[in-house]
Amino acid sequence: MDVVQILKKLGFDEKEIRVYLILLSLGPASVRKIAQSAGINRGTTYDILKHLMKQGLVVYYHKEKKQYFVAEDPMKLERHLDGRLEEMSRLREKIQSIIPELQSMYNRGGDKPVARYYEGLSGVKNILQDVLATLGGERQKEYYVYSSSNLRDVLHKSFPQFTKERIKRGIEVKVIALGEGGKEDMLSQRKWLTKDAGSPAYTLIYGTKTAHIAIDRASMPLGVVVEDHNIARTQQLIFEKLWSTL
Repeated sequence: MDVVQILKKLGFDEKEIRVYLILLSLGPASVRKIAQSAGINRGTTYDILKHLMKQGLVVYYHKEKKQYFVAEDPMKLERHLDGRLEEMSRLREKIQSIIPELQSMYNRGGDKPVARYYEGLSGVKNILQDVLATLGGERQKEYYVYSSSNLRDVLHKSFPQFTKERIKRGIEVKVIALGEGGKEDMLSQRKWLTKDAGSPAYTLIYGTKTAHIAIDRASMPLGVVVEDHNIARTQQLIFEKLWSTL
């Protein structure tokens, strides 16, 4: 990753980065010289310099009635990052404090089931993250899976650290597997319905939700999560009955 991309991740835009890098190479310089070197008008350049000063990355001084700007030691970037991290930590605390209120406002659709659709590996990852988030707050941290050898690699590719996170949070899983492969990890139990062939879909039953993951004709992972207590409970009862016969 190059310098510009890293600075963007710190929250600076392209013009701010251009001015900062030019100032590092120029040394003390006037607004006019900085603007010319950056190819940005003087007014915008001055606004950028003021912003960089607030971030502690630029200072100025006067010499012979002229104002000169100079970049601070690049080590200041680390302090800037520390400040961002502290700010994010405070923001996290504020968000956590309002989550109960937001949850009370959350419209779950009354008595109607709620369906959410997901696409791609990122969508599959969102479903797996929802499993962790949903069960993380439950007293009974257990869910049920119909695992298919046809889709096992898709789930692993979307969220390689899922099993590690599941175990870390003390979440148990029972798996009815279809197709060869698969293994028992900590806090998991596995039985095979068949080892002959996998199924075209992968199903997870957790909390009040049931998730189904499949692949379309273009090999795009697709998922749907249905949130409804009665549907999830029915799926759980069917799973437990089948489990007891294997």
